[in-house]
Parts: sequence; structure tokens; C-alpha cells
Amino acid sequence: MEYRTLGMSSLRVSAVGLGCMGMSHGYGLPADKREMSRLLEDAVDMGYTMFDTAEIYGTVNDPHANEELLGEALYKYRDRVVLATKFGLSFDHPEGDGPHPIIPDSSPEAIRHAVEGSLRRLRTDHIDLYYQHRIDPAVEPEVVAEVMRDLITEGKILHWGISEADEDYLRRAHVVCRVTAVQNRYSMMARWHEALFPVLEELGVGFVAFSPLANGLLTTNYDATSKFDPRSDYRAAMPQFQKESFNKNQELLRYILHLADEHHATPSQISLAWMLCKKPWIVPIPGTRHLCRLKENAGATDVKLTNKEIEAIDSTLDSMTMSEVFGGSKILSTAK
Repeated sequence: MEYRTLGMSSLRVSAVGLGCMGMSHGYGLPADKREMSRLLEDAVDMGYTMFDTAEIYGTVNDPHANEELLGEALYKYRDRVVLATKFGLSFDHPEGDGPHPIIPDSSPEAIRHAVEGSLRRLRTDHIDLYYQHRIDPAVEPEVVAEVMRDLITEGKILHWGISEADEDYLRRAHVVCRVTAVQNRYSMMARWHEALFPVLEELGVGFVAFSPLANGLLTTNYDATSKFDPRSDYRAAMPQFQKESFNKNQELLRYILHLADEHHATPSQISLAWMLCKKPWIVPIPGTRHLCRLKENAGATDVKLTNKEIEAIDSTLDSMTMSEVFGGSKILSTAK
């Protein structure tokens, strides 16, 4: 495993992190807890240091399952891992089919309540990287940043970040309390946040890419016959997994397979290497429930693409027809 620093911060993490949501939420029924605990331990042994979760990654009956899983599995490795979690969201009608609409609440009172719960469930006295999960239009970024500054002063968090940030919000928050990372959706199918890269470089903010494999489509392991349970698996409703989308994405998937063959890599490794080689401050956080995929994703750091190759890939993607890709859950009115 290779390592890199998020922007101009002091936070050094594995070049590929582990998105843990799918172990407990959104990708079918929760996986076996003992198996996932062993997988998390294997990840540490393999050199992963960045583990990403959130207070809402769970089920109706166990809404905080993912944080609890990480707390139990990783507390004995606490000095070797970076724990990243998120605040500020709740689900609307989580008992229904997903993706569930989400309700933001980044009021200072809600943040204070959330951080105490996360600290307890993660079995730690500090959170390494604490994200605002989504922007709350009812709360100014300066207010959120002030709370983050206070939590850093109190030692409850070491760094903070924003998920799905835009330029204006980031700049305003950053003035009050330095932002370490922005965590946004990013993959070969979801490139709209590339417009933010010059701002991140200017401010010295790192970029954490979630859904870097387009929720698994870019692994090339799925086809038009793949089935997902709409009650527990978000992919059942995602546009890129609809039957007609596989025809639209044939050219993209063939191209990724061609690149993989050319570089003696897998499609997943090519998709991750493409973003790893763009900027030294980009960290993808693919998720998995399987040891073989954990090893495969870590191996993406061995695939080196030149700037010329990156430009050629970008140019090809720009000219390629592909289906829509899942862009996120519907955001409802604030909870306040």
C-alpha cells in the first residue's frame, strides 16, 4: 500500500481507503458481523489506514450498525487507523425501498449530539476526520465551521471535511476553520466535481472520492441479468444498473477492459488508478465485503498512468455515450 497526505493538512492516509457503508447498509442485507470484523482486521494488516463510515449507515432496527462494527473491530488498532465518520443527516421513511430521501440538520445542537454518539460507538476519544454529510441550506457554512473549530480545540475531532461541497460553501467554511478534505462522488461516469479541483489545489484541501467504481458497475462484474433487492439494495433503483443501461454502457465497459488488458490490471484497478494518478491528494474509498476485492483495490496503487495517458482517457470519456449514473438521494427540507 502507498500513502499520501490529504491536501496541505497533516493527515496521512492509505492511498486507497475503505468505504465501509456497504457492509451494513445500502448493498443488500447487512453482512455477517464476524466476517466483516475479520475483513476490517485484514485491511489493517494489508496497510489500509483510512476507514470511512457515518452515523446513519445501518438498518431500521440497528441504525448505527456500521459505526458500531468499526468500533468493535478496530479499537485495538486505534493508533494505526484513521477513522472518518459523518454527521448531519437522517433518513425519511427508512423502512421503505431505497435510496431513502435524506433530511439535513447541521444545527450546532445536532452536531454536538451527533459527535458524542459517534465517539461512543467508535470506542474512541477522538475522530480523525469528521465530515458534514450534506450541506444544510438552513445553516450557514460559517456556523458549521465554528462548531468544527470548537470540537478541534476540545480534542474531540482532529480534522473536518464536507461531503458534496460546492466552491462557495467550501470557501466560506474554510476561512473560519481549515477544511482538510472534501468527499464527493467521483468516477469515470461521474466527473462533474472535476471543476472543483483547481479550488482544492488553491486551498490545499484533499479530495476523497466515494463511489469511485460507480457503485460497482466499473468492476465489469454485472450485466443486464443482475438482480438487486429493492428493499435493501440501492442498486435496484440506480440508473446505471437498469437493463437498458448496459447497452448504453457497452462502449465504456469495453474501453475499461481494453485499458486493463493493456496495463496487466483489472478493470477496478484501472478505474482507481485513473484518479490516483491525476492528483497526489485524491484518495478513493471503494467499498467491499470480500477479501479478494480488498487486495485487488489496494493493488491499484501499482498501476502507474502517465499524464498523457490520463489526458487520452479523459478525452475518450468526454466523447463517449454512457447512461446516467446515480447522483445521490433526494434531499428534503431541513429537520428544524
